[in-house]
Amino acid sequence: MTAATAATLVVGATGTTGSRTAARLVAAGRPVRAASRRATPLPGAEPVRFDWYDRATFAEALVGCDRVYLVPPVGEPDPAPVMLPFLRLARAAGLRRAVLLSSSAVPRGGPAVGAVHEALPGLFAEWAVLRPSWFMQNFTGVHPHADGIRGEGVVRTATGEGRVGFVDAEDIAAVAVRALTDGPAPNRELVLTGPEALGYDDIARIAGEVLGRPVVHRRLTPEELTATLAERMPARFAALLADLDRAIAEGAEDRVTDTVLRVTGRPPSGFREVVAKELTARRR
Repeated sequence: MTAATAATLVVGATGTTGSRTAARLVAAGRPVRAASRRATPLPGAEPVRFDWYDRATFAEALVGCDRVYLVPPVGEPDPAPVMLPFLRLARAAGLRRAVLLSSSAVPRGGPAVGAVHEALPGLFAEWAVLRPSWFMQNFTGVHPHADGIRGEGVVRTATGEGRVGFVDAEDIAAVAVRALTDGPAPNRELVLTGPEALGYDDIARIAGEVLGRPVVHRRLTPEELTATLAERMPARFAALLADLDRAIAEGAEDRVTDTVLRVTGRPPSGFREVVAKELTARRR
């Protein structure tokens, strides 16, 4: 197996960033094994069944691969016990590069995937940790914010006046492909944002202008948000998300970086541009 023939394993290949990363790799002529629980076919990629909670799927998914894009299990507040056995197996199987999707809100060694971030450099000689800000697609795809905007004209958060450098998932995928394929590997974390920091009042206003009808930002307390989210996800994960909103309210995400431009050579997409394109597409 040479670098030219070895495949990239994309874990979470049907998800928001995984699907975009797989598509970009295929478009670049790279062999891709698209891993998902149902081995869903993706154009130009080889589907493979993979389930973080079924270790029997691990070894087969790694066959023929020399690098991996890692999306943690969705909704898992402590993914390290699930992910680390797979990563050790991947290293033993000869994979040399791993790119992990984390979050700007989760530092190395922090909660959620922070423990995996901390372990990654000790497992792979070539690595990168992507730490994107909150996705613009939260307002256009499958997410409570998007559902609230489309169904009620409401965005509910506990962020108060806090601002976020929302980032387009396409920009995350573009950086992921470079981190997976460039030589040498980044061997560092990459904090990804869009071109400006926006508050949720701004988000509601822009979404309303795009839709041509009012959208409002309804401000909740962290406790109220936890109760609301717990209606559709595990209570422990709902509390984690509410705590992240609390951090936003305190200014933790009020920043922009030049990482997308520096890595890809083009500026990141703006919020209005992305939302206008994707909300309009969903209305057709």
